[in-house]
Amino acid sequence: TGVSMLDQEGILINNFKLMKRGEFQEHAIRDLLSQGPFPARNIDTNIADFQAQLAACEKGMQELLRMVDHYGLEVVHAYMRHVQDNAEESVRRALEVLHDGDFCYEMDDGNRVCVNLSLDRKARSATIDFSGTSLQHPGNYNAPSAICRAAVLFVFRCLVDDVIPLNEGCLKPLKIIIPEDSMINPRYPAAVVAGNVETSQVIVDTLLGALGMAAGSQGTMNNFTWGNERFQYYETICGGAGATAKKDGTDAVHTHMTNSRLTDPEVLEWRFPVCLESFSIRRGSGGSGRHSGGNGTERRVRFLERMTASMLARHRRWSPVICSSSRHPAAGVMAKDGNRSPQDFALKMQS
Repeated sequence: TGVSMLDQEGILINNFKLMKRGEFQEHAIRDLLSQGPFPARNIDTNIADFQAQLAACEKGMQELLRMVDHYGLEVVHAYMRHVQDNAEESVRRALEVLHDGDFCYEMDDGNRVCVNLSLDRKARSATIDFSGTSLQHPGNYNAPSAICRAAVLFVFRCLVDDVIPLNEGCLKPLKIIIPEDSMINPRYPAAVVAGNVETSQVIVDTLLGALGMAAGSQGTMNNFTWGNERFQYYETICGGAGATAKKDGTDAVHTHMTNSRLTDPEVLEWRFPVCLESFSIRRGSGGSGRHSGGNGTERRVRFLERMTASMLARHRRWSPVICSSSRHPAAGVMAKDGNRSPQDFALKMQS
């Protein structure tokens, strides 16, 4: 049919207990991961991952209970409320200096994420309406609504010029409207693997465009995966960050939703049959302007064994936005050049 389905992305785990009465349900988990037309390929690794996550949760619980024993439950609850209240007030202060805006961001295949931002000065709140966003994607670029909310949270936390922990309080002043059956609020069994890694980037740059805060960054995670029967590896490749009205973009950095680090070259070559021949900044690739975008990168990997490789990325048809505010004359302009990589384009914003 040409339509991607969630079942093709692996095992769907829906409300499954990893622990029962203090016992790790390893046999049941192995049975679950072995089911379906696309079972897990390395269940031992999955088991180890689950155990590591459970250990982290156990340690977090122990530390929280220690804090309750030391300070008392009432004091801990009071500070929890304070953390959220402080985050809420910080975002409300940020809203006081913002303006209404709207923006639509077109992807390589023609689908779009659109947003309208309207402020209520009296209530010190904002409505973020994603109406106009493309319908549910036939491929795997659908992002569940939780991804959209996380992207909104990320953007508005970035607007707060204070050191505060990231928490739900940041969203209290915001009313988020996410249309149903859209690519940012799909219905089961829509495929979603690219929604988290790629569409999330689109949502962030769309919001920054509506706010007029920054030009588009490289706008993709450049998900590079390769492997064979013995080895599997996954990395995201950094690029240039978008410029602002006051500052050039940063070279060779993971932007927005990536927030990850690459494996050290020595470790990569020690663990896998590959040679990292070069990894360098592409000087001049950030473009020109009053403030230039960050330069991209070039990464050359040579396989020492037969491998299968794939790249999940965007901006092979359209460049990131040149001017990212709807209040500027050049709002939403994108350059079309299929011969350039996503790190090549000029990212600038007029003040």
